[in-house]
Amino acid sequence: MNVAPYLAVFRTPRVPGFMLLMLLARVPATAAGMTVTMHVLLALERGYGASALVGAVSTVGIAVGSPLMGHLVDRRGLRAMLIVSMAGEGVFWFVAPLLSYEVLLVTAFFSGIVVMPVMSLGRQILTALVPDDRRRTALAMDSMAVEVAFMAGPALGVALTTQASSRTAMWTIGVSMVVIGAVLWVVDPPVRSEGESRVPVPRREWLDGRMLGVLISAGGATFVLSGVEVAVVAVMRELDLTSWTGAVVVVMCVASLVGGFLYGGLNRVPPLWALMGVMGLLAIPIGLLAWSPWLLSLALIPTNFLCAPTITATGEAITKYAPASARGVAMGLQGSAFTLGVALGAPVTGFVIDLSSPAWGFVVAGVGAVLIAAGTVVLSRRAATSVEVA
Repeated sequence: MNVAPYLAVFRTPRVPGFMLLMLLARVPATAAGMTVTMHVLLALERGYGASALVGAVSTVGIAVGSPLMGHLVDRRGLRAMLIVSMAGEGVFWFVAPLLSYEVLLVTAFFSGIVVMPVMSLGRQILTALVPDDRRRTALAMDSMAVEVAFMAGPALGVALTTQASSRTAMWTIGVSMVVIGAVLWVVDPPVRSEGESRVPVPRREWLDGRMLGVLISAGGATFVLSGVEVAVVAVMRELDLTSWTGAVVVVMCVASLVGGFLYGGLNRVPPLWALMGVMGLLAIPIGLLAWSPWLLSLALIPTNFLCAPTITATGEAITKYAPASARGVAMGLQGSAFTLGVALGAPVTGFVIDLSSPAWGFVVAGVGAVLIAAGTVVLSRRAATSVEVA
């Protein structure tokens, strides 16, 4: 394992402290969805469908708001975005535990629009702090940090809800997000490297076939991952081992962490479409080993090994294709693509499982990723042909 690139990133001024701050910022953000779901189930005494609907509405709001918040960063600066986000999140998380289900459903959408984009913001600031030749390693480290946050956040949300109450958990998330926003406001990390142009570039000049291919790939990556997660839950339930689902998810996260670490140390990497296509291909046969939790865990490793590398590759491509003056919007669009991929992958896979069996859930998730990978190749080739003709 080549650790030299990682040591170089850690020696970069401000990077270690910033990465720790963003890791802490992402924990309450990843706890939010699970906490709201449990609040609807336990405190409001609604069903799974009702709780899923709140999550879906919030997801749509986040998908809409992520590029808007990125645009605000590009045009008005980080602090302006943080003020808007802190005000919106502070109000929502304070009043949300007191709302009826119907009002919560509506406010969840508007709250999603102004959610602090800690995922895309982390990548944008990290891109500004490290030189070009260290971006791959830095973004790989960021992807690994996201995996850690997703392991910690939902578990903490569940613990707070069950040991105290959903109201306590929601207020804790709200306070945490406001405090994190205030710290970022004081620190005011850069969103562009020194010397990068602030002059706006027309969107049609960078939002081309190449960029669309990258964004579709980002959505494809989370499509297959969310689909696989739903299929895993279905398999464990069918085996009457639901309580062990968390352990299988940890295996998936660890595999992704290892893959991200190895990818970040490479000098030459496969193209993005290949990473996602292979990830999909590896997901298709997982269902054949779904009769044993041990074999299922082993079968999940190859697909999830490519998770962090694929996510990292999309971020690296966006920093390459998007101008510095539009990086916030581009990173926001990437966040929207991730969100929409999850929003599409989970229900599509779940619908197929309802009509057939959990094994077919892996097939659908994998085939979807392969088809999306093929589509990105077509888009990229058309974009390259257009550039040559021009």
